Amino acid sequence: MVITHHGEGSFRLQNGDFSILVDPPSNQFKANIVLKTLTPTGPLEVSPQEIVFPGEYEISGVEVLGVPLDSESTDKFLKTIYLVSWDEVELAFLGHISKIPSSEILDKIGEPDLLFLPVGEHFLSHEAAAKLVRQIEPALAIPTFSKNPGEFLKALSQKAEPQEKFVFKKKDLVGLKNRVLTFKT
Repeated sequence: MVITHHGEGSFRLQNGDFSILVDPPSNQFKANIVLKTLTPTGPLEVSPQEIVFPGEYEISGVEVLGVPLDSESTDKFLKTIYLVSWDEVELAFLGHISKIPSSEILDKIGEPDLLFLPVGEHFLSHEAAAKLVRQIEPALAIPTFSKNPGEFLKALSQKAEPQEKFVFKKKDLVGLKNRVLTFKT
């Protein structure tokens, strides 16, 4: 599997000919599945490969669970966390959260292999993000929207070299716990 960061909270995950795109900055990117964690309320035009609402989905063997963040949604925007099971890799995309989710939502998240979480500014503070990583215990934590991942790394007492892209197999994640992966911006 290959992970590429496209800025802010946008990522492409590719495995062979199949790809998942999370929060794309524009419609220029194409993928088999597109997840949008922040959706305006009201009428929407949604393409068949887009998942923009909470619910259970299965597309080409990829299982997606969209969990609503009612406490953070407004009358203008719906926030959704996505849990994805793909080729034996468990992924959690926390999208645009600004506070640690309830224990009920944390139970649904479980212990994913990869945890994508927003850090800094309008999102989780570095300390809150570090606390959440320690609670969830993913193999890899990937800060999104972070303009200064160094503070997040410091909160977890880690160092990491920013990557252009990350290539891995499930077996590469065995034995990892709470490691941080950052991307060049």
